[in-house]
Amino acid sequence: MLICGVDDAGRGPVIGPLVIAGVLVDEEGLERLIHLGVKDSKMLSPKRREQLADEIFRVVRDYRVVKISPSEIDHVIMTGKKLNRLNRLEARVMASIIRELKPDIAYVDASDVLPERFKQHILEEIPFRVDVVSEHKADKKYPVVSAASIIAKVERDREIEKLRNKYGDFGSGYVADPKTINFLRSWIERYGSYPDFVRKTWKTAKNILMERETRQSGLPTFLK
Repeated sequence: MLICGVDDAGRGPVIGPLVIAGVLVDEEGLERLIHLGVKDSKMLSPKRREQLADEIFRVVRDYRVVKISPSEIDHVIMTGKKLNRLNRLEARVMASIIRELKPDIAYVDASDVLPERFKQHILEEIPFRVDVVSEHKADKKYPVVSAASIIAKVERDREIEKLRNKYGDFGSGYVADPKTINFLRSWIERYGSYPDFVRKTWKTAKNILMERETRQSGLPTFLK
């Protein structure tokens, strides 16, 4: 039996790509993943994730990594409600990974509040029979999803590191990080618009831009 696990990294940040990874193993490979002690990537240090990623690549029969740029995310969100559109985007990408890996069963970490609906959105995009198990916190329950979670997180961390090396330290890229917010404010003050690696449709990004425009106009916000 061929078993697939799919998970994402970077759904919430205002900076950087959304990365979705899928891994394919047979039953022996699944046992080896369990033996490695893979777990949800958020519970691991960056160094440990890197170490495990190398081990995972040696165990899996195949894998896929899809990086969705901020501009792609913005385009999708501008056509409808943020969460609904983002969920459908993730479902389509996960389905494309499953199509390419061709497992007998696929375990996915559900992005939708309704895991069954997320499963149906995935199945709509797959032309052959495959069992899909869609659950919240699947990365904690199923080692094959944990492995995909680790790969996705490592790949996103590498993308973020490239951006930091080029543009400076902007923190984690999450809106709760003061360093990220300060970076966005400084960028807007200097350039007047966001670079391609920022998700412009995120509320935080829009608010920072609006604050600048309000200051420049000299009008109070309620008159804008």
